[in-house]
Amino acid sequence: MRPEGPRDDYAGPDSGPEAPFPIKLQGPVIKGFGRGSKELGIPTANIPPEGLSAYPDLSTGIYFGYTSLHHPPSPASTTTTTTPNATPASTSDSVTIYPSVLSIGYNPYYGNKTRSIEIHVLHSFERDFYGSSLNLLILGFIRPEYDYVSKESLIEDIMTDCKVAERSMKREKWELQAHQGWEEWLRDFGWARGMTGEDVREVERKVLGQDEKGSVEEGKL
Repeated sequence: MRPEGPRDDYAGPDSGPEAPFPIKLQGPVIKGFGRGSKELGIPTANIPPEGLSAYPDLSTGIYFGYTSLHHPPSPASTTTTTTPNATPASTSDSVTIYPSVLSIGYNPYYGNKTRSIEIHVLHSFERDFYGSSLNLLILGFIRPEYDYVSKESLIEDIMTDCKVAERSMKREKWELQAHQGWEEWLRDFGWARGMTGEDVREVERKVLGQDEKGSVEEGKL
């Protein structure tokens, strides 16, 4: 259960990220449980958790960092977010970099059996990003995962997580331009070159253990 008491205003020291951060993960946006947008009003994008094998000691919990997205050409549809827009950290051509909050773990409130990476980008979008390519640069840890007595308590904590992340990343040593190589890595989508929709569906089947007609809904930003 979530401990009583006020939350910290910032995550991480003013001097910037400390080991093992930054942590670099990447993957296509795959189907998730469909709860972030529909039940919580906090849309998320899921990526495969296989990259976490390089960080066996990484705790489950809530983290923050930068997300870059490379969108495939597709018809637009509308989706909204309850969190206020954060200014994109960087934009160029079809790649945009945004501050983000994410969970790594099993979400005790819902009792997930499969570990997931669920990313909430701090921006409002007018289209879904299922099948887009995503680079994730994790800068720091906000808090552990908790179980909650109600959905409202969970939502309240997530909204606080978003505010903590935004404040934390506005500090000088946490800004994108303060670190050589961060933006270059976030803009590099060479790993996704040639990836098809069928490739994404195959990744989903491996991650979720379901066939193509499974009941898991598409994750949305």
